[in-house]
Amino acid sequence: MSQLTEREQWGTKIGLILAVAGNAVGLGNFLRFPVQAAQNGGGAFMIPYFIFFLILGIPLMWIEWGIGRHGGKYRHGSAPGMFDVIWKNKLAKYFGALGLFISMVILIYYTYIESWTLGFSIFSIFGLYSNETSATMHSFLKSYQGIGESTHFSSIWPAYILMLVTFAINFWILFKGISKGIEKLARIAMPLLFLFAIILAIRIITIGTPNPALPENSVANGFGFIWNPNFSMLGDPKIWLAAAGQIFFTLSVGMGTIHAYASYLKPHDDIALSGLTTASTNAFAEVILGASIAIPVAVAFFGLSATEKIAQGGAFNLGFVSMPIIFGSNAFPMGEVFGFMWFLLLFFAGITSSVAMGQPVVAFLEDEFGMDRKKAVATLAFVVLAAVQFVVFFLQYGFLDEMDYWAGTFGLVVFALIETILFMWVFGADKAWKEMNDGGDFQIPKVFYYIMKFVTPLILMVLLAWWFIESAIPTLLLRNADPNNIPYIWGARALMVTIAAGLIYLVKKAWENNRSEELS
Repeated sequence: MSQLTEREQWGTKIGLILAVAGNAVGLGNFLRFPVQAAQNGGGAFMIPYFIFFLILGIPLMWIEWGIGRHGGKYRHGSAPGMFDVIWKNKLAKYFGALGLFISMVILIYYTYIESWTLGFSIFSIFGLYSNETSATMHSFLKSYQGIGESTHFSSIWPAYILMLVTFAINFWILFKGISKGIEKLARIAMPLLFLFAIILAIRIITIGTPNPALPENSVANGFGFIWNPNFSMLGDPKIWLAAAGQIFFTLSVGMGTIHAYASYLKPHDDIALSGLTTASTNAFAEVILGASIAIPVAVAFFGLSATEKIAQGGAFNLGFVSMPIIFGSNAFPMGEVFGFMWFLLLFFAGITSSVAMGQPVVAFLEDEFGMDRKKAVATLAFVVLAAVQFVVFFLQYGFLDEMDYWAGTFGLVVFALIETILFMWVFGADKAWKEMNDGGDFQIPKVFYYIMKFVTPLILMVLLAWWFIESAIPTLLLRNADPNNIPYIWGARALMVTIAAGLIYLVKKAWENNRSEELS
């Protein structure tokens, strides 16, 4: 492991907070969160959401900041080295390889989805989807993805070109480094994201009732659905599990990205207040802004029951079908401009997250193999560009969905449980608590010591067990898979296994090289 080069550092504290917040504030805040709320009873979903934010989200945020800064003291910017430091066992580094795997696999397909938002922002400003119906907008989206044809797109090449543009922007930012690339992006993108979100929220709040003949279809009723809980629904465990699962997506915990960012802190830089500020910024973006846009305006234009049905179709159906119909409607003046803001907002949310996904692998190659940043970024770019081809051309066969389930859903909980046990039990709760509070601008309330040691791992175990029984086993055994998709699903699994095997080999090789250096 190279000790010759000086590791980078963040330029400013506000830049760090914006970067980590940018990592957390992603497409899930504005697309997945409204869908999860609508699917799980609106206001009834918000109660367990806030509970799990306090006992799962914030504790995991502090744990990951703590592991990251501690690993950075030993010049490790990725989970394999960090886990090796906190657990003196030959297996530790291989558990850490899971963090590299998750962030890398998500980066592969996330970059493609992110490119859709860039494309739709362009389509918005040129009014390409004006006066579309639900059927024609579905056709618009599918033809853009290369799944079907419409009068708008005859091939997948527009989407492919925009994917390449998005890919190039991501890796150019990674190439520029921590302070000149990632931090600079965050200082520009995050304020613009919040500005666009606030403008959209204000416009939607003031739109009232688009169709006076249907007074029940109003923004007020949309807000009422989100904020008036039906307490009888709280007895449904699926709502609680959905809320707990959303925390992972909303805070980007369980994928090794926060660790990588925190590793570039100085040994006594604050993480207590910074971690809390990051989580709170993300919550504001999701709960205040995210909840004020998609669901209220959908209720105003389509009605409550139709909105719930739209939510059952998933985040893409809401974000790329229903929202363009609204912005393209004559009842939404200047819809082209607001649609442009909506999709550019999503693009900023996406790119600040995707560059974070690339950083752990880049840091691993730099710290453990002594590569310069140019070579490390180029190596990752080559692998991602090769792998994303399968996602682009086999999208309709469930290739992306398979990768998203194992890396972007199930894998997050597995990794979060591993890191919590290693930090709070193997490394030791007292040592972990001291690490998290060292240099803090405030002392973390003592109650969180017990939450992080007992409550958080217990919740993770329950969540993992539930998902394993309810979804992981059926997904693994292809019980609900379309027979036509099965060869492609196995192809996605083969790709993921290849990536995992490659990362494990690299981890093994890095430690063998380091051992040889120590003996020489």
